[in-house]
Amino acid sequence: MKSDQERVFVVVDPTASEHIALQRAIITARFRTKAPTLYVFVAVDSESIDTRATNDSLFKNSQWFEDEIHGPLKEEGLDYQIEISWSSEWQRSILKSANRFGADMILLPIQKKKKHSLRLTFSESKWKVLKKATCPVILVRPGAAEQRKTILAAVNFQAIGDQQTLLNANVLARGKWLAEHYGAELHVVNAWKDSMNYPDRGKLAKEADLPSKNIHVVPGYTDEAVAKTAKEIDADLVIMGTLGQTGQTATRRGNTAERVISGLDVDVVVVNTEYQS
Repeated sequence: MKSDQERVFVVVDPTASEHIALQRAIITARFRTKAPTLYVFVAVDSESIDTRATNDSLFKNSQWFEDEIHGPLKEEGLDYQIEISWSSEWQRSILKSANRFGADMILLPIQKKKKHSLRLTFSESKWKVLKKATCPVILVRPGAAEQRKTILAAVNFQAIGDQQTLLNANVLARGKWLAEHYGAELHVVNAWKDSMNYPDRGKLAKEADLPSKNIHVVPGYTDEAVAKTAKEIDADLVIMGTLGQTGQTATRRGNTAERVISGLDVDVVVVNTEYQS
């Protein structure tokens, strides 16, 4: 971390009726021995929101800012800044401002699944934030648990290559950091499908530095294994990785990551290979 006081970058969509990322930042700050500094970034994702003048939710006056942002933050006594962006490049403006702020974490709200849909509505710009952010990104869901008591880190220890090795290290490092700072119990899950490519459980336990009961090596597809384990241990938070912006991964959404996120009902922390643990 850059300093003793964590710097949390919170994305607020002014058109939303509920500001779940801001609410989560305020609530989790209560469980910390030292409250973080918040940077509240107010901007509209033009890929997901109707930006025509007929959309009344685009118009906000000073009272809205007082009621929805200043008021709750002042009531908690939190140190904060607010920035408003008019940029049409929502994803780039988030990354630029987060880097300028020196963010240790980005809180990004995601909406509920549409009716009859098995997957979340997730714009391409959100994927770019996940892949290019130089700090972990928390995808905040409506109704997710407020307190972090049980954390599940999803890794892939069968994979070879420097990028995947770095990704595993980043996921575990962030899991340990969150467990320590929130007084939570950390678990690790590794899915496998081929018995000839079974993950090295001993190596996994050693790298994670956890008791055997907290190591879960589960047969099946990654999204199913992570969702099953998260439910079994009643996880409040899941940590996963996605490859960063090098080569073809810069433009690929990441089907496995999308399925994992869609299969969960809790907040998800995403780290990539741009993040240096």
